[in-house]
Amino acid sequence: MAHGHGKYSGLVFWISLLRNRLNKRLSRRLTCIVPTFCATNKTWGVDIDEIYAPVNFQNDHWIAIWISIPKRHIVVWDSIVKHISKAQLDEIIELFLTMVPYLLVECASTDEKRIKYSLEPFTYERPTVGVPQCIAGDCGVYALKYMECHALWYTSFPAAFYEKNVKHIREKMAHDIFHETPGFEGIEDKTSYYNDLDTYG
Repeated sequence: MAHGHGKYSGLVFWISLLRNRLNKRLSRRLTCIVPTFCATNKTWGVDIDEIYAPVNFQNDHWIAIWISIPKRHIVVWDSIVKHISKAQLDEIIELFLTMVPYLLVECASTDEKRIKYSLEPFTYERPTVGVPQCIAGDCGVYALKYMECHALWYTSFPAAFYEKNVKHIREKMAHDIFHETPGFEGIEDKTSYYNDLDTYG
């Protein structure tokens, strides 16, 4: 039985588990076949160079990450920087730094594509200058807004993105997400649909 050493023992276990049991599922996700309602059939590292993801910390705080595959680098946007220490963030992000390169190599469709990647871990940073900060309770909204602004090619976060406007930002974001729900446009009686979801409590 193989054993990992030090802080990497858990990581070795998960890599082994992924290799032995989940390659087919991971391949389907890396080629964006699932979830089926928003499948794009695009492949990480081929058609997709950038990945955005919200990350939860201890069930009480959200941060956002931007993964650049060509740069092999991850940027972390954190709306309450003092909430997560550097040591804690290192531990959170370490999994992404190691697992993303592994997934790219392990799930490549051909040997030719596989050799273009490396298992060398990605690097990361958490910028603080110019990153809007919030009060407790709004971190999830901020995490989504960071990703949205960057995906829309903003070179810096807009001046309107600050705590005073968070109520409007939250409502607009909830509205947009709700109306992008698959099947929503095909529902004739939308009033009944809202009531069924108990939208307003």
